[in-house]
Amino acid sequence: MTARPILFSGPMVRALLEGRKTQTRRVLKPWPGAQAKWLTMGVLHRSPSCQLADCDGHLGVQMQHPHAGQRINGVDIDTMSPLTWVRLPYAPGDRLWVKEGWNAFSFSQDGDVAWPTTTIPTAEEMADIRDAAYRVDVQAVYRESERARRWFADQRWRHSIFMPRWASRLTLTVTNVRVQRLQGISEEDAMAEGVDAVTMDDVPRQAAVSRRSDFAALWDRLNAHRAPWASNPWVCAFSFKVHPFNIDQEAP
Repeated sequence: MTARPILFSGPMVRALLEGRKTQTRRVLKPWPGAQAKWLTMGVLHRSPSCQLADCDGHLGVQMQHPHAGQRINGVDIDTMSPLTWVRLPYAPGDRLWVKEGWNAFSFSQDGDVAWPTTTIPTAEEMADIRDAAYRVDVQAVYRESERARRWFADQRWRHSIFMPRWASRLTLTVTNVRVQRLQGISEEDAMAEGVDAVTMDDVPRQAAVSRRSDFAALWDRLNAHRAPWASNPWVCAFSFKVHPFNIDQEAP
């Protein structure tokens, strides 16, 4: 069991908070390092088949290399080549701390005035701040929150990639992993991805679209530049439980 960060966009953070999102899909890609020099994204996604497999104690995907039996750049590609196994970033039991849009703000002692910090405090600095009652308080404010909408609407926000572990407010526990083509997603899975349900009052839209097609549109808004829906890439579908607290805190 490992602890790793995972990034989500604003709409997906809202879905997590509202209990509508219990799955996420991530594009399969070569593991950084030597493998990435030989196995390109294009080759990987032309693989006719992929299935979950274990390699040296790590969960991964065993792919059928589309060039098996050929010699590529001086390397003989066979069915047992290390180029046919791709390690996955997450496995069942892993705990993931969610990174989202946010900022750190300093507050006056009476709490009436707040201003963004010039730098991101470390976990150690935050502990010192909490222990020193006389010092100015520093708090994380999340872009997807009622507090931000009411009191911080005109503030600038830091990108989710810059969120430190101490500031995360959501923790996910991975419960299941599947590998599939992107377009293999079902209506039920699209709903579990956090796609808004079509209400019975919205009859024209209900007749025209499905959760699956809404998911396709959402996917392309986030991933069209590298793996559009039409390319039907191999993805891993991760199911998880959502816990509304920091990964280093005990469950309430």
